[in-house]
Amino acid sequence: MIRTALYNKHVALSARMTDFAGFEMPVQYTGIVKEHLAVRDSVGLFDLSHMGEFQISGSGAESFLQRMTSNNVSVLEEGQAQYTTLCYENGGIVDDGVLYKLESSYLLVINASNIEKDFNWLKHHLVENVELNNLSNDYSLIAIQGPKAREVLLALTDDRQTVEHLP
Repeated sequence: MIRTALYNKHVALSARMTDFAGFEMPVQYTGIVKEHLAVRDSVGLFDLSHMGEFQISGSGAESFLQRMTSNNVSVLEEGQAQYTTLCYENGGIVDDGVLYKLESSYLLVINASNIEKDFNWLKHHLVENVELNNLSNDYSLIAIQGPKAREVLLALTDDRQTVEHLP
């Protein structure tokens, strides 16, 4: 099984590990109910490093993504994201994910179990002036969730303006 960069930390914190799409991931630490309540009342951190990340760039990237996803990509401003789906020509769903607009490219975060399938599907539909890169092994992802998530982020960064714009 594949281990994320945080694997040793999970084990040191006595996480119960499980197989998730070929990744050895924590399923719980002290108990599901206690952890659920902690996130609802305070804050929780989740290792999402098993997710896939694709970079889409080039002068045709926006129009390519406009055709390949279900949302209006053109409304995204730098630093924004949208939940979207990749769709087959007949309207069926290939997968869902989150599309981020970066300074000079887009980053599509997709489900771990579909990394190879989604990459090959997008690659099959590539057009001129679009570059597709699988960066899934280059990124670690951590989700910070709960009513005190902003406080945690503010303690970790001096960039108050960015944190205050988060939902």
